[in-house]
Amino acid sequence: MEFLCLVIALSKIGAAASLINTSLVKKSLIHCISITDSVRCVFGEELQNAIIEIKDDLPLQDSDFLWVPDDPIKTNKPSWAEDLNSTLPQQPTENLEETRDIRGGEIALYIFTSGTTGLPKPAIIYQRRIMSAHPPYSKLGFRATASDRMYICLPLYHITGLLLGACTCFYTGSSMFLRRRFSAKHFWPEVQKYNTTLFIYVGELCRYLTVQEKCSDEKNNPIRSMLGNGLRPDIWDHFRNRFGVKRITEIYGASESNVSFLNFLNKDYTIGTGIVVTMLVEYDVDLDQIVLDDQGRPVEVADGQTGLLLGRIDDKFLYDGYKNEEASSAKVLKNVKVSGDRWFNTGDLIRRVDVGFAMGMPHYQFIDRVGDTFRWRSENVSTNEVSEILNAYPQIEMSNVYGVEIPGTEGRAGMAAITMQGNYPINLL
Repeated sequence: MEFLCLVIALSKIGAAASLINTSLVKKSLIHCISITDSVRCVFGEELQNAIIEIKDDLPLQDSDFLWVPDDPIKTNKPSWAEDLNSTLPQQPTENLEETRDIRGGEIALYIFTSGTTGLPKPAIIYQRRIMSAHPPYSKLGFRATASDRMYICLPLYHITGLLLGACTCFYTGSSMFLRRRFSAKHFWPEVQKYNTTLFIYVGELCRYLTVQEKCSDEKNNPIRSMLGNGLRPDIWDHFRNRFGVKRITEIYGASESNVSFLNFLNKDYTIGTGIVVTMLVEYDVDLDQIVLDDQGRPVEVADGQTGLLLGRIDDKFLYDGYKNEEASSAKVLKNVKVSGDRWFNTGDLIRRVDVGFAMGMPHYQFIDRVGDTFRWRSENVSTNEVSEILNAYPQIEMSNVYGVEIPGTEGRAGMAAITMQGNYPINLL
């Protein structure tokens, strides 16, 4: 809860919050704090050891570290940090003057995505994007009202848990049940105990629930609507039929992307439809490149065929990109259809699917991700970042990391091909 309060507070004074994956340590953690030019570091008691390891490598003074305890009565504050909670009684309870001057073009958040060059990249989230996301996801997607309660167990440092989950509650007046980590064992008992009617998900959670033994709490459960991404067609019907969820709103999008889809018509096996102008182009997976015609322009696929998704960048659908301009430019294709046009390369393969009557709106299905990243357990994994870690060992001459599909799981698991230095043996223990 302190995390949400902090994000709101920073937004109301016009400061940008850099949301960092809580599992990061050492080099990756230093990178994420430094690359956003952060001037303060707020951390919870449970992450204290990770901060101790790196604090001397950061351009911050002791007074710049703000500590949030789990239980201030039982826990002593680190001598080198400030206790954030102890300063709260002295703070004003009304909005500051700065709040009225906040504009849509100001940066609200940095949310990290996997970097193809090795380390996570901070995607820019402007105030306008947060405000514009609320109506479609909360009203068209969840169909949420003030009488609903949402079950949130996704990380709040990701866009799904924060903007689509918690912010839906702020926008509609719904209440929320927050859980630090997902537990398939405790999910249905907690749904019943706290009477949660909404659920924000990723596909892995749905699969974990379907392989659990049946329990009494899953029957006649109160969940009526769920929204998220990654629910695969092979478990879609089983999940809906077993748990009786009437509304499943699968979505598609990315922190840095200007393209998003929403299954607001509640169709099966689809990520829905969108309003951004898009095109699907042929992609050679073996060569890892877009197929071009004689004029050097991408070749569009026929309806029903899988293609690489591109989204047109224009005045209505802006591309905010990353904090690093070079990284932002690398995702943009120019002169795709006509000279001077600009398109965002999502790096995702999708296809158009027939969902029956849909008022003429095309619907799509996610197929796979291409390039130097893959998705595993709801996290984007950079093959280059993993390779850099492996290649740092003196025994290893070279490594190549890639994702492989595993039956019955979402995304891809990591695999590495390794060449050892000289006569070094491979020790698998």
